[in-house]
Amino acid sequence: METEEQYRDHISTVNEQGKRVWLFPKKPKGSLTNKRKWVSYSLILFLFLAPHLKMNGEQLLLFNIIERKFIFFGSIFWPQDLYLIAILLIVGIVLVVLFTIIYGRLFCGWVCPQTIFMEFVFRQIEYWIDGDSAEQRKLAKDPWNGNKIFKRVLKYTIFWIISFLIANTFLAYIIGSEELWKIQTEGLTSHVGGFVSIIIFTTVFFFVFVYLREQVCTTICPYGRLQGVLLDQNSMIVAYDYVRGEKRAKFKKNEDRKEAEKGDCIDCNQCVQVCPTGIDIRNGTQLECTNCTACIDACNTIMLGVGLEKGLIRFESENGIKDRTGFKWTPRVKGYTALLIGLIALLAVLLSTRKDFSTIIIRQRGSTYQMTSDDRISNIFEIDLRNKTRKKYKISFDCPDKSVEIKLTTNKLLLKPESKLKDRIILITPYNSFKSGKKVVEINIYGNGKKIDDVSIKMIAPSY
Repeated sequence: METEEQYRDHISTVNEQGKRVWLFPKKPKGSLTNKRKWVSYSLILFLFLAPHLKMNGEQLLLFNIIERKFIFFGSIFWPQDLYLIAILLIVGIVLVVLFTIIYGRLFCGWVCPQTIFMEFVFRQIEYWIDGDSAEQRKLAKDPWNGNKIFKRVLKYTIFWIISFLIANTFLAYIIGSEELWKIQTEGLTSHVGGFVSIIIFTTVFFFVFVYLREQVCTTICPYGRLQGVLLDQNSMIVAYDYVRGEKRAKFKKNEDRKEAEKGDCIDCNQCVQVCPTGIDIRNGTQLECTNCTACIDACNTIMLGVGLEKGLIRFESENGIKDRTGFKWTPRVKGYTALLIGLIALLAVLLSTRKDFSTIIIRQRGSTYQMTSDDRISNIFEIDLRNKTRKKYKISFDCPDKSVEIKLTTNKLLLKPESKLKDRIILITPYNSFKSGKKVVEINIYGNGKKIDDVSIKMIAPSY
């Protein structure tokens, strides 16, 4: 006999012998499932379109780790902008933490790509080919005959095609849609590495959605493990109202359940049958629960069918069920909210003040100064210019101090799109303009005649 808490000692998809327990969840139906469909298919559409949409002449989203180039909604970020990306990641983490503290693991059930593709793409195809839960179980036990072979070949072929499309889309976010198009159109010999990458990604996605499935959520994804740390008794989660539901008993027509000292739960087990991770939500908060709300729809359907009030399973906190209170703004929630607002404000300021060009001018290594015959001092400086845009610029320099002469070591400086330029300039100024052998000079940098940056540098001279 299993004790009340023994279910917490193992996950629902592994038996006592350590073998995989395959799940065949019943197809969920209801208002929340319909809302999830709208959210899921909208996100899928955005996922497939985003690499091919342009904003400010750039791909909408790009995460090119190889070239260390990142694009967010048309704005390019390079290694010099790493601090912005780091702050953005911190904002994302705090947002997920805050969201989890308030709404539990709702992200997993409603927004996570793994859940969206599993439940609203691959699982839907499975329902179409193999049938609902009972038919899938029967097909799994059937011997290999013509019907089973046909269904398996058809299903896995479609799964492979979808995995191939996902792999191409995934690669478009990494190398860019234009580079991906070259791989797809210029032939195998020209892009062997690209084709190999597509096949590897396709195989990985196929393996995940055919074999791993809910195991990703229950044993692989680190976010699921964080639940135990982030959730508290005030977090809004998919919860069973044990106060109202216990004691469980089968439904009897025309019976007064209160007089019979029975709860509203009729022990129909529908909440378990639709669960994609195979848990019984009536046991309380569990690691495997992704807050997908399938059990809420199933329970509400049954409650309406037997004439009882909906909401036996609903979004509620543990304290809300116990004390019959709503959501509370605890000090923990207020603290994370304040931190999140502060980080977003900081990120907004940094993004608004971010420049499309970065300029570094330093004195040439190993050099100091030279004195000319007309009592002037010259210093040689190394310049490092980076262009974060897709435009080409002819670079020139100017100094507000007209006593300072700027000489280029080359006739023309051309800064190419999305590239950097390294060269040298010579600054010459009268010796009597120095104070204690030092002089701070402001240099204006122009691109195609328009000022794009300014830098202050220090010239040196003999101090006698």
